[in-house]
Amino acid sequence: MQSAPSVLRAQNLPSASVRRSAASRHPERPSTAFDVLITADHEEADPVHSPSDSLGHELARPGLSWSGTVDYGPGPLHAPTSVAELRLLVGRSRRIRALGTRHSFSEIAASDADLVTLAHLPADLEVDIAARTVRVAAGVRYGELALAAAEHGLALANMGSLPHISVGGASATGTHGSGDGKRSLSSSVRAVDLVTAGGDLLSLSRDEDPEIFDGAVLALGALGIVTHLTLDLMPAAPMRQTVHLDFPSESMTSEGLLTMLAGGTSVSLFHHWDGRIDQAWVKQVVGRDGELPEQWLGGRRSRRPVHPLPGLPADFCTDQTGEPGPAHERLPHFRLEFTPSNGEEIQSEYFVAREDLAAALAAVMPLGERIRPLLHASEIRTVAADELWLSPAYRRDSACVHFTWKQLPEQVTALLPEIEERLAPFAPRPHWGKVFTLDPEQVRVQFPRLADFLTLRERLDPGRVFTNAYVDRLLGE
Repeated sequence: MQSAPSVLRAQNLPSASVRRSAASRHPERPSTAFDVLITADHEEADPVHSPSDSLGHELARPGLSWSGTVDYGPGPLHAPTSVAELRLLVGRSRRIRALGTRHSFSEIAASDADLVTLAHLPADLEVDIAARTVRVAAGVRYGELALAAAEHGLALANMGSLPHISVGGASATGTHGSGDGKRSLSSSVRAVDLVTAGGDLLSLSRDEDPEIFDGAVLALGALGIVTHLTLDLMPAAPMRQTVHLDFPSESMTSEGLLTMLAGGTSVSLFHHWDGRIDQAWVKQVVGRDGELPEQWLGGRRSRRPVHPLPGLPADFCTDQTGEPGPAHERLPHFRLEFTPSNGEEIQSEYFVAREDLAAALAAVMPLGERIRPLLHASEIRTVAADELWLSPAYRRDSACVHFTWKQLPEQVTALLPEIEERLAPFAPRPHWGKVFTLDPEQVRVQFPRLADFLTLRERLDPGRVFTNAYVDRLLGE
């Protein structure tokens, strides 16, 4: 029987708090119980053997992303069923990366080495009503977490457009929703438990480890395998959602755009690079935000549900009637019980200073005739500044210039450098989980705390167990 690595005592991290894991209190299961066969959702996986699996168990290839555009590598994909098994797996791995719900469009989770899914770990979810917090397993989806919080009269501070994404994956990549006062989803995290190199278990919290915590949440999977996160919650309040259509070109001024984006707690604007806004999705807190009139800033209230991508049915979308409902049924664009589309798309997104939004859009607008044939739709969102070291919204209230592309990777990749060149005067920061072609040095200079993050990585993973080509290229080896 193989014993578990010890719980990390955080010898190089002065104030790191340590929670002893169940693995240190109970006998280990034999290592032969570690791995189960995992098949990708959309294809039959070919059996392979792990270079690190001395027992030669049959495992599976990781397969493709939700969009079908990212090959996660040869694998194998491991599926431990407990934190103790995960620690044993990491402890014997030369290199390993975590794979979440496969919704990223970049190669952030791809690897030529082993991968691990947390989908078979217990879906722990512990709500502390008095503290207004929840401790949740990293593989739990945001929609499921929001439902559990609502049962206690509590809610998440923010949600992304898709409730199907996992808490761990979204926090690691800087996923966000929209709203002038809404920070990224990672900003609600107040504690993390992660398995570090060697199989050690480390707990870090905002209160106990303030000097490093902001580098440990949005960490691109480069510090370890996160098993649990503790998030802040807030009292639940009903929300409503309405959609207005067909805004005049005059709304594309800085004042017009910022006024629209301030129209609710969360606002998303959809357009097609033709000089006007097609749709404004406005999500408001009932009793706090003023209800919008039928005609608003030149746009008209939609009398039927709409999908943000032209031609698709709105069946999968959240309620747009203006009727009050729980926040988790209004903040996302899509309903948890439905798959929003077939995934045949590619996404890119760039954060700029909010006050630069109109100028950034105007700079890219001349490319509209070349963008539109490749585009499903573009979305404009806002994100409030935060303190997370690798956050695209680090210390900058941001507007996000987003592209949902058709699945034409070669054409999209060819056009992106021209878009990025036009955005360059506005110091764009890319979304880590989406496609971009910026030179790594251009990326690094946009993150003032990158050196601190690299120091933290050197402490926790000096052997680069958790790296991959994506991390090496963008952050440096």
